[in-house]
Amino acid sequence: MNRRAFLRNTSLSFATLSLTNQRLLSQVLADPMRIKMLTDDIGVFTEMGGTILFYLSTEGIAVIDSEFPDQSKHLIEELRKKSDKPFSWLINTHHHGDHTSGNISFKGMVSNVLAHENSLKNQKNVATAQKTEEKQLYPEKTFSDKWNGSLGKEKIALHYFGPAHTDGDAIVHFQNANIVHMGDLINNRRYPFIDQTAGASIKNWIIVLDKALNIFDDKATFVYGHASPGFEVYGKKEDLRAMKNYFEKLIILTESSIKSGVNREKFLAITSIPGVTDWVGEGIQRSLTAAYNEFSPK
Repeated sequence: MNRRAFLRNTSLSFATLSLTNQRLLSQVLADPMRIKMLTDDIGVFTEMGGTILFYLSTEGIAVIDSEFPDQSKHLIEELRKKSDKPFSWLINTHHHGDHTSGNISFKGMVSNVLAHENSLKNQKNVATAQKTEEKQLYPEKTFSDKWNGSLGKEKIALHYFGPAHTDGDAIVHFQNANIVHMGDLINNRRYPFIDQTAGASIKNWIIVLDKALNIFDDKATFVYGHASPGFEVYGKKEDLRAMKNYFEKLIILTESSIKSGVNREKFLAITSIPGVTDWVGEGIQRSLTAAYNEFSPK
C-alpha cells in the first residue's frame, strides 16, 4: 500500500493523538511541501496537517493555522524568501493539534495570535490533559461571534456560526480578495472528524454551512482544512454544498436506522451512506459513531 493510499484509508485522527505520536506519524504521512498562490499576495501552504493560508501585505504577514512545528518552520522559511515584513497575525480556525501545534514556531515573532474563545478553551484543555502546555503558543486575543480587522489592503473578518466540527470553529474571510478559510468545516471529499469531546454537532454543522453559503457570494474562493487525494484544498460553493449533502444524508441514514431498530453494532458496520458517492475509503465509522451518539435516544 502506497503512502497516499494509507493516508486515505487510515481511520486515525491527528486530533486524538499525542503530539509525540503525531510527529512519528508525520514521517510516514507527510506530503512534499507545496505552496499555491491564489492571488499575487495570498496563498496556501500544505505539507502535513491542516491547510495554511497566508497573506503577504506591505505592512505585515498574516498566517491562518500552523500545522505542526516542523511544518510551520518550513512555512516561515519560505515566507521569509518572499517578504521581510513582520508577522502581524497568526489566526487559528480551531484548536486541533494539526492546526495549532505549529503556533510555537511563531513565539516571539508574531504580534497577535487570535482564535475563537472556545478554541482557546479547548486548546488549553487538550494541552493540560496531554501535559504539553510548554509546547503551546495560545491565542492572547479571542472573539465570540464576529471580529473585524485590517492589514495592508485587506479587511479581515472572522465569523462564528455555532458548534459544528468543534464548538470553536472560526471562518476567516479576506474580504477584498474574497478568499474564505473554512478550516475543518470542510474536508473536501474526506470523511470528517466530528469532535464531540469539544462540542461538535452534526445537526448544527448543516446550519453553519447554510450560513456560509448565504453570507459569502458565488465569486468567493474557499480554502479547506483537508482534502482527499485527487481533490483540492480550495474551491467554490459546490464543495460546501457537497459537504452539506453528506451530513444531510448521514442524518437520514442514522434516524431511519434507529427508528427501524438497528442496534449500534450493526449501524457501525455500515460501509456506505445512500446518496453519497464522492466519499470513499476508510473513515466512515467516525461519522457513523458520532451520528449514532448524537441522534440515538438519550
